Amino acid sequence: MRNKIHKLLILLFCFANCYSQTAEEFFKKGNEKFGKEDYNGAILDYTEAIELDKDNAETYCYRGVSRYFLNDYKNAIIDFTKAIELNQSLIKAYYFRGVLKQDLQDYNEAILDYSKVIELKPDYAEAYFCRGLSRSELKDYPFAILDFTKAIELKPNYTEAYTGRGFSKSKNKDYRGSILDFTKAIELKPDSEDAYFNRGISKAILQDYSGSILDFTKTIELKPDNSEAYQNRALSKHELRDYRGAILDYTKAIEIKPDYAKAYCNRGATKGELKDYQGAILDFTKAIKLKPDYAEVYYNKGRIKHDLHDYRGATSDYIKAIKIKPNYAEAYFNKGLSNQELQDYHAAILDYTKAIEIKPGYEVAYYSRGLAKINIKQLDAACLDLKKALELGSEKANLIIKEYCN
Repeated sequence: MRNKIHKLLILLFCFANCYSQTAEEFFKKGNEKFGKEDYNGAILDYTEAIELDKDNAETYCYRGVSRYFLNDYKNAIIDFTKAIELNQSLIKAYYFRGVLKQDLQDYNEAILDYSKVIELKPDYAEAYFCRGLSRSELKDYPFAILDFTKAIELKPNYTEAYTGRGFSKSKNKDYRGSILDFTKAIELKPDSEDAYFNRGISKAILQDYSGSILDFTKTIELKPDNSEAYQNRALSKHELRDYRGAILDYTKAIEIKPDYAKAYCNRGATKGELKDYQGAILDFTKAIKLKPDYAEVYYNKGRIKHDLHDYRGATSDYIKAIKIKPNYAEAYFNKGLSNQELQDYHAAILDYTKAIEIKPGYEVAYYSRGLAKINIKQLDAACLDLKKALELGSEKANLIIKEYCN
């Protein structure tokens, strides 16, 4: 009897050992296919391994990664979660689940996974970097900057972390700081298209339009089909009054991206500067067709109509812009200008007042409201507005003050 039990135990041991080896073989085969990017084949092998050994967290994790690469996000999350249930210290499962959730724009949940990775492995630079990206997407720029900084401390030549920190600094209105980070990223990786592009954006905001044009040009050299680079280079050219150059860039952006409503809108505005009003209206019409709720198109269309002395048509377009974008200070201001041309001074005053409510330091709105009040003989109120405009920097207000406010 004792010998029979002994033999049975030996058989059970051998069976278990073979069972484990077979699961391991399937796992290895899955890894080989994974390395060759045969993700479907890898999944089949990992599934066989799981059938033989349902408690191997690594296998679930790798199957999850294979499913991730095949965009099977739902089942990938199930696999990563199962791997974590089996091994709560499996860093890669938390990390990959965080990446997947980030791709699904579930940034809060992604942050939780990255935080767990950092708890388990405090020197994991990539986890800080990815958490920084998620925080940036949530517009939590100060904490994103802290994460990117930590990633850089752990990995000093981390190009993407410099670019990420630069982007967050830019969004946090530290444009000079962002330029330093983008420049460092370019130093580390001279073909970093994103770094050139984003540095160009920061330079444009700081009104270094020539510098921004150089950066957008480099972006285009690195990626000739970058419609955003053409669009933004055109904006900088417009600011430098190179209107024809700007139109060429807007046109190229539209060639690359035919449904680019913003490029049509901006090209129309630039054509307006060249008095090509018919061409401008055509561009605005196309932009509205592509994006019916585009407030800026109606605003620019209104400005063209104002230049053509169609003041009623202009006010109609400004009203449409305001309906879409209720806090559009510039639309209220320009509507005021058109109403003033129609000698509807009371309506103009209401428009300027609304523009000032939205944008309290709106110097030209105070100036224009002062002129409108002069026209309806409200001299004391007009002088208050003109003095406020002067205080805000309006030199021409001083001439009117001398004539009406002594």
